[in-house]
Amino acid sequence: MTRDSKIQHDVMTELAWEPSIDEAEIGVTVHDGVVTLSGFVTSFPEKAAAEHAATRVAGVKAIVEELKVRFSTATQSSDVEIAKRIASIFEWDPSIPDSRINVKVEHGWVTLSGKVAWHFQSDAARKAAGRVQGVLGVSNLIEVAQPASAADVRQKITAAFERQADLDAAAISVRTDGGTVTLSGQVKAWSERRIAERAAWAAPGVTKVDDQLRVA
Repeated sequence: MTRDSKIQHDVMTELAWEPSIDEAEIGVTVHDGVVTLSGFVTSFPEKAAAEHAATRVAGVKAIVEELKVRFSTATQSSDVEIAKRIASIFEWDPSIPDSRINVKVEHGWVTLSGKVAWHFQSDAARKAAGRVQGVLGVSNLIEVAQPASAADVRQKITAAFERQADLDAAAISVRTDGGTVTLSGQVKAWSERRIAERAAWAAPGVTKVDDQLRVA
């Protein structure tokens, strides 16, 4: 069995093992460690779960996600219903400053806009909107107001890596330009790359993470 064949087998097994995913209509192809997911799922959360499941597999270097959401007629929701549900969730979630966020829904696709103080608020809004039944996808255009600092980002990554005994923060270079953070260097696994990226997003003022990390 070739390395790509083993990764394909492992990704398909991981999809089948994840209870929130119906893998019957999901196709998996692998080329040089890059996994392409194609086919259909029944909801936006299932689409996200499939991508996350694939990233857990050893040897995966990148994910190309081409999954489409296909609802049955019985489960389709109108744009007005979707917008009301999102607004209600935002109102009751203390991590989401709902008065600063605008919601637009068009044919099941949600667009979020506005300005917040922290990235976690933008991310919480994106995740909450994506969990609503009937949502096909989310475009998150919410801006983060504060400027990012290379020192803040580097400290977040170092702290995250120190909690993981096998990770080396010194192998990662951090560069900032306004709210954009660029990560470069080399990590040993896809999971390490994800940890570094999440740590960068946790720093105040980050609006974009350009992940150029190589997986050895």
